[in-house]
Amino acid sequence: MPIVKPSLDDRTSTIQSAMTFIRDPLWNNIRIDGPFLRLADTPVMQRLRYVRQLGLAHLVYPGATHSRFEHALGAFHLANRTLARLDEAGMLDHIAPDEPEVVTAAALLHDIGHYPFSHALEEIGVLHHEAVAEPMITGGVVADILRNEIADDAPERIYALMRGESESPLQGLISGSLDLDKTDYLKRDALMCGVPYGEIDVDRLLHALVVVDDPHLGHATIGVLEKALSALESLLFAKYQMYRNVYWHHAVRSPTAMYKRMVDDALRAGALEVSELVGHTDEGLLHAMRERAPSALLEAILSRRLYKRAMECPAAELDGIDLEWIAEDRVRSRRAEDAIAAHLGLKPGEALLDYPQKEQMLGLDIPVLTRDGRVERLTSEGMAGAINLPMLADQLYRSARWLRVYTAQRVTISKDEVLRLLEA
Repeated sequence: MPIVKPSLDDRTSTIQSAMTFIRDPLWNNIRIDGPFLRLADTPVMQRLRYVRQLGLAHLVYPGATHSRFEHALGAFHLANRTLARLDEAGMLDHIAPDEPEVVTAAALLHDIGHYPFSHALEEIGVLHHEAVAEPMITGGVVADILRNEIADDAPERIYALMRGESESPLQGLISGSLDLDKTDYLKRDALMCGVPYGEIDVDRLLHALVVVDDPHLGHATIGVLEKALSALESLLFAKYQMYRNVYWHHAVRSPTAMYKRMVDDALRAGALEVSELVGHTDEGLLHAMRERAPSALLEAILSRRLYKRAMECPAAELDGIDLEWIAEDRVRSRRAEDAIAAHLGLKPGEALLDYPQKEQMLGLDIPVLTRDGRVERLTSEGMAGAINLPMLADQLYRSARWLRVYTAQRVTISKDEVLRLLEA
């Protein structure tokens, strides 16, 4: 029987039917197909459509209603772009053939374990979203797709990439100083909030990424060209501006503090279980709270009656004072909040502390390929001949992070009074 070859039109039709292009407000067209499309269609990924990327920031920036799902697609898109360029430059020749697919899947799945309203609940002591993601990735339908269509050990390799614990030369694309997650969320968040602060030289930055043999690590890893350090500076300044003007804006941190206390109260009362939190969407959790744990805090959030600033002080004025426990020790933090409330003549829960969880403004641990072919490392100690990015990052961070007390009523309290009550 003669073999009938498909016509060009037939082949084109088959290829097009296997591809999906998603229109994205930031990157325009995002192509997704094969196992990645099937991963995106799983229930655990679809839940992210209903988890806002910026938590309660939409109460300040009405456009900030974009979702974790959109961001995941953006990170996936940047991974595809970056890997295509590295491959074109011959930098993937000595990397396992399935590694690019593993990395691309990790970019798509990296936020799969997020709680409703983003990062806030991690500050009341629940598991970090990356730990929550482990059973979602290594078991169930996601793991089946990964094992059947990418590699038998793909789920475990992807989870190691997400944790920053992989020995893959491409680890830095998923978790590191220049990971693609930052590039997407800074640009996307600025666009959706309508602010001009998240400007990054994306093309320059992506074209500056290289795979280098790092003598400090003893194996290949993602690095950056020395001539593109200015693009790295654009990332630093964008992150600072977004933290100062959006993520840690006083009117964003107020409902965040209210939400944390509200959920913490419900957990302590037994109205909610920690294990069920990650299964909820944003609105699903609020609905469950209204039915099972109604509170004045919930009604205040829903009607946007935000707590007011009673005191605020930048971290730069708190040198030598250990206050990291505010975001790490929820029992002690609640006790301090209630002591402040009593001092002000308020009810428990009507005075809230906020000191955002400490994170480096730009964690620096980057191999730099110099113009003469050497590999040096830009770390927190700096690098000879480069701008002192570590010192600059620390200064920017200390000016963006503030200790604040929020209260249900408009009252004031001095910094000294607050610090005295925190020491009690």
